[in-house]
Amino acid sequence: MIRLTIDSAGLARTRFVVSPLHEAVNTLMAFSLNSRTGPYAWVGRTRRVLRREKLELLAGLALDQPGGYIPDFLSPHPAGPEPTVAEQLEAVRRADPERVRAELETVRHGLPAANLVGRQVPDVVLRAVQRGPRYFAERVADELGRYWEAALAPYWPDARAVLDAEVDERGRFLARYGTGSLFNSLSPELSWADGLIRLESRFEVTMPARMVLLMPTLVSRQIHVILDPVDGCHRAPTLMYPVAKPPAVPRTPTPALAQLLGPTRADLLAALVDPTTTVDLAARHFLSAGTVSYHLGVLHRSGLVSRMRSGREVLYRRTPRGEELLATR
Repeated sequence: MIRLTIDSAGLARTRFVVSPLHEAVNTLMAFSLNSRTGPYAWVGRTRRVLRREKLELLAGLALDQPGGYIPDFLSPHPAGPEPTVAEQLEAVRRADPERVRAELETVRHGLPAANLVGRQVPDVVLRAVQRGPRYFAERVADELGRYWEAALAPYWPDARAVLDAEVDERGRFLARYGTGSLFNSLSPELSWADGLIRLESRFEVTMPARMVLLMPTLVSRQIHVILDPVDGCHRAPTLMYPVAKPPAVPRTPTPALAQLLGPTRADLLAALVDPTTTVDLAARHFLSAGTVSYHLGVLHRSGLVSRMRSGREVLYRRTPRGEELLATR
């Protein structure tokens, strides 16, 4: 069981973050990866890149079974809500040598008091460690950059849109129901009451938290807390939780599509993620219902949208032809 005590000031500082490198490092834990089918099937293919690109250090630190530890300096503590990959990779390169050394020792020896087990690491990792923590941090940052470009970068714009939509949705929940209810809504394994956050876990940790970072993930199917294993650093705990049902996110129409259809019709076609009424589209796009109805009529006659009646409402949705046109880059 992980127990985090947090006061009202800590709750006030608690915030959401979307972190590219946290998602990348999550893919190094094969046992917790999300489904290998559906729109995020790319997640299950990321590990192949380690072999194909011969990323020896990352492969040596990756985990196939639960219970071990991946150094936290590989996924730097975000300074803001939207860290860039370049910023995070630079933070990895400039990681404090004492932190790098201590975290690599934790990989090998674990933390018995927390039920975190150590593990053997390949000789290639040990040889890099022997050349010093600064050398190791720079080498592994280079590998992380190559891994990001080959395994995650092609999918990140769409993934980022889903994660941003999740944060927006949670923000609305927070405004209506408060922080305590927000924690209780994230996962059945997580609960909050009387200033104590509890997470069911094989690890045994009890510690105060001056704040908590909340980080949605598409990569992992399990909720977990990232805690600071290095005494004296006291970074805020990061609670990573899977997006249970990724919200539908409108795609951004390409300039070519906007030129073909006209910008208004292209935006309306992109907005039809789910069946939607003329009134809803008008409110969302700050247009009159008559204007939206006219443009939807053009899209309907072109075979790009269909319409159906639901009670007193008429719902519009994209057709397969519309999906294909919108997906064309």
